[in-house]
Order: sequence, then structure tokens, then C-alpha cells
Amino acid sequence: MTSQRYWLTTGAAVVAALGVGFGTAHLLRPPAADSHVEAGHEDIDPEGGVVALTPDQAAAAGVSIVALQRGGGAELKLPGRVAFAPGAEASVDAPLAGAVARVHVGLGDRVAAGSPLATLRSPDGAASRAEADAASAQADAARAAERRDRTLFAQGWVSQARLDVTAAEARRAEADLRAARARVGAYGSPGSNGLTVVRSPIAGVVTRVSAAPGQVLHEEALQVAAVSDPRRVELVFEAPPAAAALLSIGDTLESSIAGAGAVSGVVVAIAPANEAGVVIVRARPTGAVPPAGSVVSARITASAGRGAIVVPLDAVQTLEGVPSVFVAEAGGFRARPVVTGRTLAGRIEIVSGLTGSERIAGAGAFLLKAELAKGEAEHGH
Repeated sequence: MTSQRYWLTTGAAVVAALGVGFGTAHLLRPPAADSHVEAGHEDIDPEGGVVALTPDQAAAAGVSIVALQRGGGAELKLPGRVAFAPGAEASVDAPLAGAVARVHVGLGDRVAAGSPLATLRSPDGAASRAEADAASAQADAARAAERRDRTLFAQGWVSQARLDVTAAEARRAEADLRAARARVGAYGSPGSNGLTVVRSPIAGVVTRVSAAPGQVLHEEALQVAAVSDPRRVELVFEAPPAAAALLSIGDTLESSIAGAGAVSGVVVAIAPANEAGVVIVRARPTGAVPPAGSVVSARITASAGRGAIVVPLDAVQTLEGVPSVFVAEAGGFRARPVVTGRTLAGRIEIVSGLTGSERIAGAGAFLLKAELAKGEAEHGH
């Protein structure tokens, strides 16, 4: 009996000790789960890669939600300049050496095609005119000899061989005359005194005058003036090679000029990448014509609906070594792995992983990555 009372007493003591120990442990255990909820981390679902935030909460945290775009609808910001279109600028040289007798224009003067820019006196010009005059006289004599021999041949006084020789000499004289006249035309049609008028090949405004009265022009320095048509300009931009895949003829340009207003244009040419790896994009202004030499920056928007899906570069975050984006869902943002392609002007191509209808986290997506990583770390503890 005494032995039974001993074991009963001992068992009660053990049960009591266990109860006290369990209560004490419960009171001293850190309230991890409770504090997790109270701290607002109940929105972390590390098992599914979801951060549960409402759109308002996301905006307040600095996370933007953006719609997906196709590569053709991407916006590119490119540096550029306003340049003269091909054929709108002419640097005019004297066709031959000589002394400048008169300058007919000044800076800023408007001229028509064919207007005189300068007159010079040239010995070479006088010589070319003399050669043309001599060739003309020889051609006249040769033609007269041919006519005479044809008459005599018809009367039986000369042979066929004699007539053939006379006709050949007439053809040679005519060829010499054409060559002499071509030289005179190339020299600006100088007179017998060697005076040659240098004329503008295009209509426009005189932008440079290089000659002065009394100046002697020689073969190494024949510059007279420069003429440009301010109405014929184009926008020239330098783009990275990847831009060629997003641009096509006819795409719209919206450009801004420092210190001036906006100017619109249409892409008219896209050159292949040059040795420096730069694609030259040329566009024709459709509104007000900006002055040549102006610096512009353009937003080129290619036609929407073409190409691969593109997203802002900061929308793609690396999760466990895999590129991912945060897709907006009813319960928050879910991380979705994607395969990326080329990057261009702050955007990155999505090769696979998205259908194109999703809305994703753009700026501030790194905050979702950090919150997701924090939630997984706390879950692991």
C-alpha cells in the first residue's frame, strides 16, 4: 500500500511538472506568427510567389501597373539634328581658274537657279572660247566642201572615193566642234574676253561667300559661295541597331527642338548600320520647317500591333536566377517566369511567358521582389 501511494504521488508530480513546463514555454515563445500578421505581412504568399497588394496599396508603395505593348509600339528616344535634304545644299566652285572681277551676292541673299554669284576673268576661258570658234569655222568649211563634192560627183567630175573622204572630214570637224562647245559650257560659257559668270545651280539662300573682287582662284581653291534651300530640310537621327527591327518607312515622329516648339515628321529612309554600329534614320517634317542645324530629340513610335511583347526594363526582376515579371491579379501580384530578348531604349523584349493581355508591375517592381524575398525568409524560419 505504501508502495502504491508512492507511485501515485510521483506520477502526479510529473504531470504537474509537464503542465507547468508547457505553460511556461507557451508564455515565453516569441509571437512570430502573431507579430507577422500584425506587421502587415499577411500579404505574403511565398508558396505561390504572390504579393497581395491592392492597386491603391501598390500605388502608395511606389509600384506602377502598366499594360503590355508590342515591339512595334515601343517608344524610342533618339538624338538628332535638322539637316538639309539631299540636293538642297550646293557648294559652288568656279569651273576654272581666274581672277574674280565681281561678286554679285552677299550672305543671306535669296537667289534663283541660274542667278549669277560671281564673275571672273580667265585666260583658260578665253582659250576655250577661241577653240570653239575655230572648231565652228572648220566645221563650216568641211560641210561646204562636202556639198561641193556631192554636186561634182552628181555631174561626174569627182569619184565616189573622193566624196567619201570629204564626207568623213566633215563628220570629224562636226565632232571637234561638239567637243569644243562642251568645254565652253563646262567652263560657264566664257566670252572671247575670258569673262565667265558663275551661277547658282539651285534656288535658295546664300549661306557662304568665299570669293572677293580681285582674288585669284586657282585649281586648289576655287570656292565661290554656298547656297542652301531652307525649305528642304529633314530630321536625321542616330539609332542603335536594334531600332531597325522596330521601325519602318511611314512611322510617325514626334520631336522637340531646344528652345522651340515641337515638330512632327514621317520616316522616309532607314540606312543599314554603319561601321560604328549606328542606324541613320531620316524623316520628312510634316509641319513647320525647323531651321537647319537645330538639335532635336525625337520620340519615335512605330505602328502598334507588330513585333514581340516589350516591357519596361525595370519590370523584369531576377528571382532565383530566372527573369520574372509580376503580373497583376485579383489577389495581388504573382511572379511569372519569362524568357527575355533584346533590350532597347529602356525596354526589353519578352520572347515567351506572357500572352500580351496581362497587366504587370512596371516601375517599383523591385519592391515586390524585396517583399517576396522577405516573406520567404520569414516563412523559412
